[in-house]
Amino acid sequence: MKFLASPNPISYNSDKNIGFISTRFAGTDGVTLESAKWAQVLWDDKNVSYWYAGRLDRHPDISMCVPEAFFGHSENQWINDRIWGTPYRSRLVSDRIQEMAKYLKETLYDFVDKFKIDIIVPQNVLTIPMHLPLGIALTEFINETQIPTIAHHHDFYWERTRFSVNCVHDYLDMAFPCKSDNMRHVVINQSAQEQLSLRKGASSLLIPNVFDFDNPPLEIDDYAKDFREEVGLEEDDIFILQPTRIVPRKGIEHAIKLVGLLNDPRCKLVISHDAGDEGFEYQHMLEELADEEGVDLRFISDRVADIRQRNKDGKKMYTLWDLYPHADLVTYPSIYEGFGNALLEALYFRVPIVVNRYSIFIEDIEPKGFRLPVMDGFVTSSVLKQVKSILRDRDYRQKMVDHNYNLARKFYSYSALRRSLRTIITSLTGLSPN
Repeated sequence: MKFLASPNPISYNSDKNIGFISTRFAGTDGVTLESAKWAQVLWDDKNVSYWYAGRLDRHPDISMCVPEAFFGHSENQWINDRIWGTPYRSRLVSDRIQEMAKYLKETLYDFVDKFKIDIIVPQNVLTIPMHLPLGIALTEFINETQIPTIAHHHDFYWERTRFSVNCVHDYLDMAFPCKSDNMRHVVINQSAQEQLSLRKGASSLLIPNVFDFDNPPLEIDDYAKDFREEVGLEEDDIFILQPTRIVPRKGIEHAIKLVGLLNDPRCKLVISHDAGDEGFEYQHMLEELADEEGVDLRFISDRVADIRQRNKDGKKMYTLWDLYPHADLVTYPSIYEGFGNALLEALYFRVPIVVNRYSIFIEDIEPKGFRLPVMDGFVTSSVLKQVKSILRDRDYRQKMVDHNYNLARKFYSYSALRRSLRTIITSLTGLSPN
């Protein structure tokens, strides 16, 4: 996805200069991906996006990298080690928080001045306190400048148990999120909207995650056409993709159970990502379970990257989007998701997907009328029957994925996002963006 649509974006005669702010805009995490989609839609209305973060993969002409703003920076890690899991904090910790916040606030002033920013878009940085000083700095900056702000919230701190015991309730009340007359809050699901209103007394607009359903995916190109062969899949193998990291909340044990019940040696369950920084105990459990169930489980994170490239052995690295067109089925048995990007991706690439009824799916997605094999915490005979029909009946499969694509285009397309962003910008500026 490109972010530099003009050789000299700073001189482009845009309607508004939009400043995206977070701890990181790099890789394939949900915040980075959704921010890029927002930037593309805003660009279509002649708004130019600029980027502020501690880690960036954006063009330097339109971005400002402040290493101290990254949640993994050593100073921030020092602070985090002393504020989570304890009800007490020392004066030294308070001083370090405030010193870092003061420094980051100055860099925010520099960012807005440098790029003549009209509207800022904090991306999850006022939502989940992985970088407390940055949230404080941004809160003070917003209230000092009264700059028009669209705060995009992906997952709040009260949704994560690791933040429940802490010694910074005063800062959380102040900044996560803050309130300002010139701020509009955006959430990605109904539960977050209700909780934000209940806990903070703040109204918000619900904008779910989106995908470019107005432009169907291209055919498999020459680079990606050999993917199955490269990862050791035979021509008649049934490629079942689990397009997630290996973490317990993804419920991958249900995918293994499903494949085991299919009782077909052609079925290969392929996991695209690794365990990240959450340890390997869960992965080892999955390997043992797959062995017990007789499931051919494969890990291919060493062949999947954010961009197409060659690894140190000279082998091709594929993107996640290279994988979907080859898949016969996607499993998504998550226990919890803030929304569910993998679900939208499977719908976009017209791959049938098996979903567990996580809470956001039940409340926000299921009522839309998608046709999916749906499990409710375990694999039933009905789900198994539907999956077998998908794998055996090409017409049944095609009607299902076409129906889902058209429905997703209605609710989760760039067009839907564009309408919402125009409404917000108009409410902030009093002027239509067109």
